[in-house]
Amino acid sequence: VQLQPSGGGVVQAGGSLSLSCTASGDAFNNVLGWFRQAPGKDRDFVAAIARSGASAYAHFVTGRFTISRDNAKNTVSLQMQKLKPEDTAVYYCAARSDNGAISSAQYAYDYWGQGTLVTVSS
Repeated sequence: VQLQPSGGGVVQAGGSLSLSCTASGDAFNNVLGWFRQAPGKDRDFVAAIARSGASAYAHFVTGRFTISRDNAKNTVSLQMQKLKPEDTAVYYCAARSDNGAISSAQYAYDYWGQGTLVTVSS
């Protein structure tokens, strides 16, 4: 299973940015998630989405970020709006290897893409 992210970059505070992650293999049928790790901090849950479209968000992105998936294209996306400097982090896409429920726990995800850096300037 491979997860290949795209997107990221530098944006001014208040701006928008989109991330995408293309998955190969059967893991795409399972829950997909986005996590982020800011400099010097632990990796945090951002959002996750089930194949059905059901989703969950961390409280600090609710109302600003939207996770979606295109099952035909094996792609999960994260649309980020009203970005803040504190959103600066390396963002990672992840996939479960089983058909378990949406989870905010890192240990629930077995496959990880390489990170993509998002920098929000003030």
